[in-house]
Amino acid sequence: MKLCIPVAENRGTESEVYGHFGSAPVFAFHDTESGETAFADNATAEHAHGACNPMQALAGQTVDALIVGGIGARAVARLNEQNIKVFRAVEGTLQDVIERHAGETLEEISIEGACTQHGGCNH
Repeated sequence: MKLCIPVAENRGTESEVYGHFGSAPVFAFHDTESGETAFADNATAEHAHGACNPMQALAGQTVDALIVGGIGARAVARLNEQNIKVFRAVEGTLQDVIERHAGETLEEISIEGACTQHGGCNH
């Protein structure tokens, strides 16, 4: 399975998980089968509220699941349309999130559980 986790900067598995999808500076792409992790800058980090294009932000990567602290409902809907599940990240490092995903302890984010313009997120 290929995971995408927004991070603040590329520090390998010690990278701190970033609080929101669209404005994340860097994305980590982790392959759970091989254990390999690659990093890519978020080319769409600067955008107007509600104008996030998640597929463009993922830089053409094939992704099965996104693990993030916060994300808007429209982005969740667009990702779900591409059969990409979205899970709520825990605070900590990339390694922490990868371990929690492997233990199946992360909450899946629904459209209703996504961030709204008027709050609803802890980021």
